[in-house]
Amino acid sequence: MHEFSVMQGVVSTVLSALEGRSYDKVVSVKLVVGELTFLAKEQLRFAFHVLTEGTDLEGASIDIITKKAVVRCEKCGYRGGLRVDDDPRYHYALPVFLCPKCGGCVEIVEGKECFVESVVLEKEE
Repeated sequence: MHEFSVMQGVVSTVLSALEGRSYDKVVSVKLVVGELTFLAKEQLRFAFHVLTEGTDLEGASIDIITKKAVVRCEKCGYRGGLRVDDDPRYHYALPVFLCPKCGGCVEIVEGKECFVESVVLEKEE
């Protein structure tokens, strides 16, 4: 379950970014996750809620946005989506993706990301 270790990094990063800022409450965190990370949303949410207990992030919601994979074929020039099944083998072995048009080797352009897009803070006046 690498979702827990990924979320530890996310929570740590957000808490570090909040240091020195003036706010009363963290409302939400928006996380962008590429579909080729094979991170499960529900496991990420669970890890977020466990890891934020007793921190300034406790009670905040987490919005997880999936970024679709985009590949570019070296052979035919195809650039576009890729059919990605959640195959359990992908969690322990690196998958090999081929061009859906010609079967050639592809370069992954998008879909491996995992980053915090935004944090919404609330400050009472």
